[in-house]
Amino acid sequence: MRMTNRRNRIIYALWAPFYDAMLARIFRRGRVRAMEVLAPTSSERILLVGVGTGADLPLLPPGARAVGIDLSAAMLKRAGARLPLAGRAIQLQRGDAEALPFGSASFDVVVLNLILSVVPDPSACLREALRVLRPGGRAVVFDKFLPDREKPALGRRLGNLFTTLIGTDINRGLAEILDGQPCSVIRDEASLLGGMYRVVLLRR
Repeated sequence: MRMTNRRNRIIYALWAPFYDAMLARIFRRGRVRAMEVLAPTSSERILLVGVGTGADLPLLPPGARAVGIDLSAAMLKRAGARLPLAGRAIQLQRGDAEALPFGSASFDVVVLNLILSVVPDPSACLREALRVLRPGGRAVVFDKFLPDREKPALGRRLGNLFTTLIGTDINRGLAEILDGQPCSVIRDEASLLGGMYRVVLLRR
């Protein structure tokens, strides 16, 4: 089933009350590693695309200046409950990851955790993230992907019929998403579930 913004608003409104209790611990190691690889500093302006319930916010460094954006008002409400975080200046706003409401080169670093598997068009999402990233800036991706250039097996295609119903696509390939994008891969390492999840560092 095709992902759409309309469906995602509904799905993540339903997920919001349970998301952290059910999934926060599962994904924490990947989120922590993504932030370690990104290594943002207090002097850099940070954008979190698909900030969700704000699980990445406590991982930001002291002194961080960050903006978190998400399509789901219900998820943003959960993220807002984490604020304020001492020593960090964090703003939250609602918006579309495929049409970010920011000027070009507005941020030094971008966090794309568990968003490229959710948005309707992951290539458009990444393109927008890179547009608002300054030249030389860094973006980190923590998400699940097919092995590069590999077609999904029948079982995975069938499984995807279910996962898209609950708001995520397990059959996306990072190599295809990166095709033609104005960035280079600096680091690509296996993360959760034997490498189904990866942590990837990009440079604009």
